[in-house]
Order: sequence, then structure tokens, then C-alpha cells
Amino acid sequence: MAVTFIGVRHHSPACARLVRDTIARLRPAYVLVEGPADVNGRLDELLLGHEPPIAVYSFYRDGERVHSSWTPFCAYSPEWAALNAGRAAGAELRFIDLPAWHPAFAERGNRYADAERRYADATERLCREFAVDNTDVLWDHLFEIDGADLPDLPERLGAYFGLVRGEADPGPDDSARESYMAAWIRAARADAGDRPVVVVTGGFHKPALEALARTGGTEWPAVPAPGEDATGGSFLVPYSFRRLDAFTGYQSGMPSPEYYQRLWEDGPDGAAAALTETVVTRLRGRRQVVSTADLIAARTLTEGLTRLRGHRSPARTDLLDGLVSALVGEDLDQRLPWTSRGPLAPGAHPAVTEMVAALSGSRVGRLHPDTPAPPLVHDAAAELERLGLAAGGRITLKLTTTRGLERSRALHRLRVLRIPGAERESGPATGADPVLEEVWHLDTSDRGGARLAALIEAGAYGPTLGDAAAAALDERTAGAGGDMERLADSLFDAALCGCAGQSGRIAASLAAGVAGASDLGALGRALDVVLGLWRHDHVLGTARSPLFGTVIEECTERILWLAEGIRGGPEPADRARLRALAAARDALLHAAGTLRVDRDAALGVARRVA
Repeated sequence: MAVTFIGVRHHSPACARLVRDTIARLRPAYVLVEGPADVNGRLDELLLGHEPPIAVYSFYRDGERVHSSWTPFCAYSPEWAALNAGRAAGAELRFIDLPAWHPAFAERGNRYADAERRYADATERLCREFAVDNTDVLWDHLFEIDGADLPDLPERLGAYFGLVRGEADPGPDDSARESYMAAWIRAARADAGDRPVVVVTGGFHKPALEALARTGGTEWPAVPAPGEDATGGSFLVPYSFRRLDAFTGYQSGMPSPEYYQRLWEDGPDGAAAALTETVVTRLRGRRQVVSTADLIAARTLTEGLTRLRGHRSPARTDLLDGLVSALVGEDLDQRLPWTSRGPLAPGAHPAVTEMVAALSGSRVGRLHPDTPAPPLVHDAAAELERLGLAAGGRITLKLTTTRGLERSRALHRLRVLRIPGAERESGPATGADPVLEEVWHLDTSDRGGARLAALIEAGAYGPTLGDAAAAALDERTAGAGGDMERLADSLFDAALCGCAGQSGRIAASLAAGVAGASDLGALGRALDVVLGLWRHDHVLGTARSPLFGTVIEECTERILWLAEGIRGGPEPADRARLRALAAARDALLHAAGTLRVDRDAALGVARRVA
């Protein structure tokens, strides 16, 4: 039986509607979807009844790096529509793309990101031809606004993606993915017999998959496993419209997810009416004056722009341009953000900011209660319960007690892993700081779901809080390179987390980087941190560490050598350099009897510099 290929734009309501209706009409044996094949054994979990937006979070970890990747879904994602319509039609469902740990995804943090960069030249030419600002406006004009009433939508999509693919270089990563996806298609077609198969992928891949699926083997392909001594896996996480939105940095699909959610649910006229009200309500809530006359003007201008641009109903930019024309009375010194891609620029007009926020939305997904989670989620909950921290609140900890230190380390591990809700209000800033008490504010309510999502994603680092924090610190150390200040900050965090192994490795990295360091201020910061931990920190377990002593010796010698090459000038004193010299002085005062720091040589440098 024939295979029906549907090339889509990720997060397009028009494509989602086409996918849903095609599957309902054909009732295929298989529905094959661009997505991570390692999740195929858990598709029931994906369809438990979550509230989108959600994402499949995939991770890979080996001795050198941790890599993370997301496959996001919202209610109007064509891939989400395919899974749900396929299940309703009784089809076998399969994800057919390579897992996120395959080398094809080594530089990609989002499976559906950056798709359109590969064919920018073709779409830019189309934008000039249709006199529109960018690809988002072009897509709405060609497909989205009248998509529900376009009987030739499949042909239009085929022509569009055929054009852009014909002028693009797929590259080796795309070729590997397409070869793998084609193997799934051939196997499904052979197994389906006389029943149809529906394939839903990004439109860029469709022409290649149609060609590759014609010939080749029909065995089901194996799912590549992580390499030897590496681990990888995938879990579901709550996602948010903020993370999806191009105006906050997401580079695939569409901006303004709340607008497209309304378009999916209520159609273009309903979306325009509802979001006009939302913009006005938000502006009035910010004490911006919006009169009834302004609202009437906005609607009138939107309707006029809609007709002028040849649309049956208002497109997203018809709505935004109508609103800004009616509600902003002065000249703007920035381009309107919807005329290009990227985050909203600082200093945008308040009305423009509220328009973007209203169309972006604040929806946060919710996972079904039965959704499996990585071990870290359960370990963190158990650890907070064991330490009497599960209730949250304002917490004062005495670091001189065993229990206080243990509780402090757990909270610092959450902080290092960037888990929302754990904020330290006060505590020691260095190892020499005499403060032996910490005050934390811990919020464990997770009202917006961000805490659960962060814990699931941090599960890539390890199964326990201690293991995960240690791996995160290792990653920070590797990423710091020879940056002495960043290494020093990581060293202090390792001490606060109780990660002794990481403290040693970071100190070794500091020692290795001293000889090539040329930033006197950064060296001073490193020496200050290490000296404080070496001198005082019996509490954190780093006092009189031989490795730390080596770092102190080498930092002091390097600071003195660099200082001798500095000549004074008319500029104000450089505070970072002064702090570096003060740190070297402290090393001479407090470590000279124990370490190989030449006091006489240092005094000679001081006299010459003075």
C-alpha cells in the first residue's frame, strides 16, 4: 500500500490539522513521526494524558561531556497531533529519528531547532517576492490563515518544501538522519501489507525520504545505544510557552505560541478578538491608558490591514501592526520585534512589550501523575525529607554542627544544579569568612512546574544529589578552561557541596593554569579563595590541603612576577590588581612558615613596584 508523506513545519496549526485529518481519513497501519527512536518502548507513557506543552528530554553522559536535547510538543504541534490521531485510529506508532546521543545531534540542543536556517536563501527570496518581513509572516500568508479552507494545502506544502530543499545543502548530519528514517519507512511499508502508512516529518526531510524509501532493505532498524562507558536516556518534562517562543530565544517553529494556541482552538478571528482583549487588559493592569476609542481604532486598523494584505481573517502581524498603530502615539526608536527573529530588545516600548507578552503566553505544561521520573527526582525528595527540609520556608543552618553542614550541602547541591526554589540569603562568601551560619529560603511548592522540570533535566548528571552536583561541577571545570576566576568559584562551590573529589580536580586545574595566566585580578581572586579554604576551612574539610598549598605557592609567585611588569599611570587604581597584591600579602603572612613562599623575594618585588 502507498506511503503518505506529510512534510510539516514544526509547531504549525495548519500542518497539525492536516496531519490529524489525514490520519483520521486513511486509518493507517503505521504512523511514523520524526522523534527519538529510543522512546518507542514508552509511547504509552507519552500518551498518558499530559497537558502540553511538554517535551522529551534526552541526555548523554560520558567521561568527557554531558549533552542534553529536547523534543518539544504543544497542542498544535503536528507531531503531537500525529501521535494522538494515530492512537485514536488504532495505528502502530513509531518515532523514527536517531536518538539524541547520536553524533548527528552532538551540536544540537533541540531536535526541532534551526530547521529553517538550512534554506534561508530560498525563503528570503520568497519574502522579497511576496513583500513580507520574514519567514514567519510568509508562512502565515501562504498556509496558516486560510489553512482550514485550502483544499490544495498538501500540494502547496509539497511545492514549498520541494523548492527550499532543492536549494539547500543537507549536510552529513541530515543525511545520517534521513538514511535512518528511511529504513523505518521501508520496514513499516513491508509490514503493513495492503494498509496505508503515514509519515510525518519536517518538510525539509520529505523530498529525501520519498527518494530513499523507494529502495533498500526492509528490516526494522536497531536503535543506536550510547557508546561504551557512557549513559543516555530520555524522560518527559513539563515545558512552557516561554521556552518555545522565538522572542525568548527558541529558534524553530513559530514565535507567539499563545497566538497559535488560540488559532488552533478558535480560528484566526477568535484568536485576534481574544488577544486584543488580552493586550488591552495587560496594558490597563500596568496603568497604561487605553480608551474605548483606542480599542475601536485597533480593531478597525487590524481589519483594514487584513483586507489590504489579501487575508480573509487577521494574521498575527495584521493584529500586531493594528494594535501598535492604535496604541503607540510616538515614534519608536527600535524595529518592531515581529519583523525579525530573536529575543525582545531592552528598552522596547511598554505597549510593544505587552503585545509580545500577550501573544507569547504563560502556559506551562503538566505531566500526568503516573509519569516515570529519573532517579534524581526521587533522591532529591527523599534527601529533603530526611533532612527535614521538605516543608521549605526560611531556614537557618549552623555549619558547625553535623546536621547543619549536611543540610547546607544538600541545598548547595540544588543551587549548583540550578534547581529553582533554593536561594541562599546569607552565609560565608569565602573560606576565610568568619560567618558560620547560613540563611536560606526554600520553596518546595513548585507551582509553575519549573522545579520538577529542572530536576528531571539535572538527572542527566547522576542519580543522586551528590553525584549530580559532582558531575555538574566537573562540567563547569572543563568549560572554564584556563579562566582562573571561574575555576576559583567552582572550587568554592565544590567545598560548599562537600564534593571532595571535585575540589581536588578543580585545584589541580587551577595549578595547571597558573603558569599561563596573565590576568592579575583573576589570579588574585583564585588565590584569595584557595588561601581562605586552606587556612580556615575545617568546617568544609579543606584546611591545610597539600594540593591547595601547591596552588597558593604557584599563584603567589605568578602574581609577584606579573606585578613587577606593571607600571603606574594617570588612571585610577585598578581594584582587582590591588586585591591580587593583598592576596599575595596574606599568603606571605599566613603561609610562609608552611609553604615555599620566598618572603625576601616578595619584599624585593614590592620595593621595586612601589
